[in-house]
Amino acid sequence: MNHSPELSTAHWRSSSYSNASGGECVQVSDGFPGLIPVRDSKNPTGPTLIIQAPVWNAFISSLK
Repeated sequence: MNHSPELSTAHWRSSSYSNASGGECVQVSDGFPGLIPVRDSKNPTGPTLIIQAPVWNAFISSLK
């Protein structure tokens, strides 16, 4: 069974490349070993993706 982490106290951060109003970007939260919670900054109460850290790292590396 796959359990999602409790995110009610998560501290979300946006990319430094996001626009001044904080829209048009995704937000991520740290503090979940091995997992990266990701959400849409325009819909913070909407669904959250939980991505395994190695997958997230490969994704970020491919963007550089």
